[in-house]
Amino acid sequence: MGQLDGKKIAFLATDGVEQVELTEPWKKVEDEGGTPELISLESGEIQGFNHLDKGDTFPVDRTVQEAKESDYDALVLPGGVANPDFLRSDENAVAFARSFFEAQKPVAAICHGPWTLVEADVVRDRKITSWPSIRTDIRNAGGNWVDEEVVVDNGLVSSRKPDDLPAFCAKMAEEIAEGRHAEQRARAAH
Repeated sequence: MGQLDGKKIAFLATDGVEQVELTEPWKKVEDEGGTPELISLESGEIQGFNHLDKGDTFPVDRTVQEAKESDYDALVLPGGVANPDFLRSDENAVAFARSFFEAQKPVAAICHGPWTLVEADVVRDRKITSWPSIRTDIRNAGGNWVDEEVVVDNGLVSSRKPDDLPAFCAKMAEEIAEGRHAEQRARAAH
């Protein structure tokens, strides 16, 4: 029995996703008995990257227009540079990410993944980490940026880079297994 048995987790990503930041958390969800689904901006496939080199492609399960937060127990936002930049420019993707905070559900973001959360205005007064180059964006959005391997703040899990994936995946699974976090919603209010 895995700690995520019966749970369905949305992975929100598009072209330019850092491949290992998609595949490692995905594998952790599956290993723990959960069901991951890839949500993206368009149907078809997305292009993964290994830093700046093209990696594999991944089939999209649903578009962000088709997906509803109520169908999922949690949200995972992998990084890569282009991926979250495309996502934060899409109103539906931003609204989808925000909806998990409004529903008090766990959210896990790694590397540049928190960029989408900045756009969704849900990092205010939250302790969070990310790839160092976006720390100013997080601070300007009211977040408390720290340089730590993994940070957990009331259902929000964040890490800096691929090297942090073991700690990120463990905490992500733990927070998803715990379920809703009451503090998640209160801090996401506009």
